[in-house]
Amino acid sequence: MGALGVTNEPTRRPSDTPAEAPANGGAAAWSVDQIVAQLRTQRECWRDAHNRPRDGAGREFPSPAALGQIAAGLRGALFPMRLGPPDLRQEGEDFYIGHTLDLALNDLLEQVRLELRGLPPAAGDGAGADQRARQIVGEFARSLPSIRAALDQDVEAAYRGDPAARSVDEILLCYPGTIAIIHHRLAHRLYELGAPMVARMFSEIAHSKTGIDIHPGATIGACFFIDHGTGVVIGETAVIGQRVRIYQAVTLGARSFPVGPEGELQKGGARHPIIEDDVVIYAGATILGRITVGRGSTIGGNVWLTRSVPPGSHVTQAQSEHKA
Repeated sequence: MGALGVTNEPTRRPSDTPAEAPANGGAAAWSVDQIVAQLRTQRECWRDAHNRPRDGAGREFPSPAALGQIAAGLRGALFPMRLGPPDLRQEGEDFYIGHTLDLALNDLLEQVRLELRGLPPAAGDGAGADQRARQIVGEFARSLPSIRAALDQDVEAAYRGDPAARSVDEILLCYPGTIAIIHHRLAHRLYELGAPMVARMFSEIAHSKTGIDIHPGATIGACFFIDHGTGVVIGETAVIGQRVRIYQAVTLGARSFPVGPEGELQKGGARHPIIEDDVVIYAGATILGRITVGRGSTIGGNVWLTRSVPPGSHVTQAQSEHKA
């Protein structure tokens, strides 16, 4: 053994490592070369079936790992003294934000390019993928101050709506619903601008961290608060008004899906609920279909609701069972 514990043996690459032999000293229990060949055949079948390039192509789609780093940078740039680096001081905020945004937005541009290169040009839009990606990320960047303003209202709503909250800082640092709404407001803007896959990946980063599943297509008004949050599901075409509060395990979902001539589910269409202003939805409630919950209503815990209710309604589990 050499100095500092370095051996003189050559470094062994993973491909040089033989398959582990059985304890009785016989042949290896598997053939890596055979498995590699079979996986290659399966990939080629998939690419042929979906018209994907076989040769000479680089990465075809956005990277979840890259978008995770971008999301972390954007969170830090929006809330630098709470979600930024631990050693940041106020006098360095602007420098940190500028540096972080420069990295995050340039990396985001590459991820949006990857998404758009796999799509046909938009109808009436002669711009190529690179130009459209620049337009999308440019508009997204200019939206960040208004996104921060909307998030400030969400944080204030959470502080006012939860008697257990001791400060707005606690809301930012500890509440999973806050992480979910930060990601949603970023993802929704990307969805609006024409990068739905990148937007969905942003949302899924928050979903994996918090257990809160908000589709980036959902429209959510100001002062939104998810209390506790685990198990919340909000579908793509849901529309949520202002000052709405929901609790854990609430579902705003679809009741049924139109079916095509071959039995396939049809994409698109408004199929999720409209929740008007100042509604409270308690834990475990399930609200399905394109129905409207009127302004100022309260939906009780574990309610199953598939009909519209007028403003000011108070729906309990027993009422929903008798009237649905």
